[in-house]
Amino acid sequence: MAYRNFIDLWQLEAAELRAIMDSAHAMKRARQGWPKGKIDADAPLAGHTLAMIFEKSSTRTRFSFDMAMTQLGGSSIIATAADMQLGRGETVEDTARVLSRYVDAVMIRANNHSDVETFAAAASVPVINGLTDRSHPCQIMADLMTLEEHGLDLKGARLAWVGDGNNVCSSLIHAAPKFGYSMAIGTPERYAPDEDDVEIAREMQGRIDLYDTAEEAVAGADVVIADTFVSMGDADADERLAELDPYAVTEDLMGIANGGAKFLHCLPAHRGEEVDAEIIDGPQSLVWDEAENRLHAQKAVLRWCLGK
Repeated sequence: MAYRNFIDLWQLEAAELRAIMDSAHAMKRARQGWPKGKIDADAPLAGHTLAMIFEKSSTRTRFSFDMAMTQLGGSSIIATAADMQLGRGETVEDTARVLSRYVDAVMIRANNHSDVETFAAAASVPVINGLTDRSHPCQIMADLMTLEEHGLDLKGARLAWVGDGNNVCSSLIHAAPKFGYSMAIGTPERYAPDEDDVEIAREMQGRIDLYDTAEEAVAGADVVIADTFVSMGDADADERLAELDPYAVTEDLMGIANGGAKFLHCLPAHRGEEVDAEIIDGPQSLVWDEAENRLHAQKAVLRWCLGK
């Protein structure tokens, strides 16, 4: 059986990503009004099992992938690294070889991106990146699906990112040349996005503009995107909050964007830090549709990975 990994968006062809997105839209439409646990009519992953490994805690990734497998007619097994020999010194390669004998696909939410790449190289089943320190491709598929759902044509759209140029920002950069949108990124110098990611996107004819201020990045944007200023594992919370405070998404900042601009945030959110409550809970916010679409986008990813 043919299978494919889903690790970084820049590694996939634009046509493949478009097919995954179209599949996500179609599956969501087909389930309107159904109970959440009802299996899709075609049950495309009946008899298939997904293993999920969590080195980092999770709400949306865990629940959305678990429900994704349920709706697709399959099943899932969930474990933290501490539940496994992986947490007691077994190599990543050995774990990958063993799990490949038990399950049909593996999703990993890992601390180190290199561990996911190592796992995928040793596995003989599809491997999906559920988040690493370098990228978060599943989140971006849900984000872009949400924008399309609300009528935005991604080709030619202007997306603004403000705050820390983190792993989510990296995956948005990866996707820019694939879907045809431009990115305006406003960060302090030491929180700028990875230079290699920017260079890869530009080599693929993606437009990535870097700015020192949030105001410059947001000017003329169709979408404003933020993330928490302090992530899991960050030991310098006070310093980060102080330096990133000028990049918070306020009503004044949103007023610089295009009229009707939308707001995205991958959650969890901290109102009063990276975004004001008036924005995330207001009419411009799409965060709840964005969170729901993790489920639908990941169903499409799973089907694509397993050739279904």
